Amino acid sequence: MAQEAVEALYGVKAGLDLMQVSPTRKEFEGDFTLVVFPLLKMSRKAPDATAQEIGEYLTAHSSDIASFNVVKGFLNICLSGVYWNGVLRGIASTQDYGQLPPTGKTIMVEYSSPNTNKPLHLGHIRNNLLGWSVAKLLETAGNRVIKVNLVNDRGIHICKSMLAWLKTANGATPQTSGKKGDHLVGDCYVAFNDIYKKEVAELKEKYLAEGMDEESAKEQAGKNAPSLLEAQDMLFKWENGDPEVRALWEKMNSWVYAGFDKTYKDLGISFDRVYYESQTYLNGKALVQQGLDMGVFERMPDGSVWCDLTSDGLDRKLLLRKDGTSVYMTQDLGTAKQRFEEYKLDEEIYVVGNEQNYHFQVLKLILKKLGFDWSDAIYHLSYGMVELPEGKMKSREGTVVDADDLINDMYRTARETSLELGKLDGMDEQQQDKLFHMIGLGALKYFIIKVDPKKTMLFDPKESIDFNGNTGPFIQYTHARICSILRKADAQGIAFSADSLEGKTEYSPVETRIIKILSAFPGKISEAAAAHSPALVANYAYELAKLFNQYYQQTPILKETDLSIVAVRLVLINTIASVLRKAMSVLGIELPEKM
Repeated sequence: MAQEAVEALYGVKAGLDLMQVSPTRKEFEGDFTLVVFPLLKMSRKAPDATAQEIGEYLTAHSSDIASFNVVKGFLNICLSGVYWNGVLRGIASTQDYGQLPPTGKTIMVEYSSPNTNKPLHLGHIRNNLLGWSVAKLLETAGNRVIKVNLVNDRGIHICKSMLAWLKTANGATPQTSGKKGDHLVGDCYVAFNDIYKKEVAELKEKYLAEGMDEESAKEQAGKNAPSLLEAQDMLFKWENGDPEVRALWEKMNSWVYAGFDKTYKDLGISFDRVYYESQTYLNGKALVQQGLDMGVFERMPDGSVWCDLTSDGLDRKLLLRKDGTSVYMTQDLGTAKQRFEEYKLDEEIYVVGNEQNYHFQVLKLILKKLGFDWSDAIYHLSYGMVELPEGKMKSREGTVVDADDLINDMYRTARETSLELGKLDGMDEQQQDKLFHMIGLGALKYFIIKVDPKKTMLFDPKESIDFNGNTGPFIQYTHARICSILRKADAQGIAFSADSLEGKTEYSPVETRIIKILSAFPGKISEAAAAHSPALVANYAYELAKLFNQYYQQTPILKETDLSIVAVRLVLINTIASVLRKAMSVLGIELPEKM
């Protein structure tokens, strides 16, 4: 329309690049602002005069324009109730509003990627929730998304747990110990660390007594601790197919998988494909040989294989140890190649903490050197760590917040808070139990996902479950409140649909703001997907919920005597509820109809 105005007024067709339109800043009246400075060569007039003329033309020729004002060459346009009514009617009539059209792209998202030597903890929870919601977000943005998990089920850390089980567990199993399998194996990992630290301390004293300096004694003790040497020997035997080592490995891993599956189910997390490092590391070994043949890698006299990246500003990277066993990088190389060949990916996203930034720099560079141009399609979604008031968590020392314990604690906190607030009218025990799970999990998910992925976050369970403020329960309660109004309307026999908006020409300022934020939802999905940030959707949902509550306080929805006005308001709040459900579903959060 602005293009049409310029052509009609000045006889020149302005290109879209000259039509600079953006939302009006909050301190000015208006919905959208046209910057007229790029149009002055056509108008040959001062900025204010040009803006005034365009504003007058738009007002005269479009019922969508209610008024305008000019501020120093900026044309602020106020859209009419007719325009906003058309917008709301379009939204209310659109099934699955917010779902964007197909892009034709295939994107893989890898998340979770646990080690089978310990249970999942709070850090894993952020990884899982972020990974799942990023996948759901990209799917909502129109992409074909493949959610995958790479289980690190082999390596020296696994052997440490296996060795400690042989030395300290007295044959305990999940059944005989009453522990989840992942917890039992995690206890063994902590036990290994205790044994190892004791051996290192004893060896260090021995070396010092023999005249070795402090630093050398510490280094040699760390390398020569008997338990570590035994674990390294166990890893060598594993890679060479030793039947006893393999049998123990399979048994203990089966315990862990069963434990992981329960935690995933409790979190509402799923995968389309699970890879296992024990199966993919051989692909990496084959690539190492390919790199040696190409002269990209170098075998050292001790038999180890390295890639020299110093000319690229990085370091030398170990790919095979001197005994031929592989490292993380080895299997990541092979797994990436396998995935791109299998799925013809447009993008592969690794959801991994920022402590691994360097690892992914190296991964992409080595793949590039091996001739794989698709290495540019690898994206590391680097997220900040989750910290507690007392600091970082350490798995080997057993100072972590266990995922299962945290989920149970969130349930208990949701139960206590709900009982205190008396938000359980007419619910039986089964309904209450379902609600407590919904609130507890919703609080946990929202508190973690609302934070920008790149930021380190401090987790506070009590703050997360507050029914006021920027929390999951606040949005859940808002949705339940809307559902309550809609049920009352139904009980009173008040019908409504998008057709109820026919002929509506006026909306209050808060109603206009609500329609405006509703209309921004698809754009917010697109923006969040481009940024790989579900936090943008979380905070959008909070702003919408907050605006509804302001509207609810100001506007008598069912007390209005004019039923045609009531119907319009019901369409509006029903649309709010629908968009909240869609937004929160991207985060994996359910919204209850009663609270």
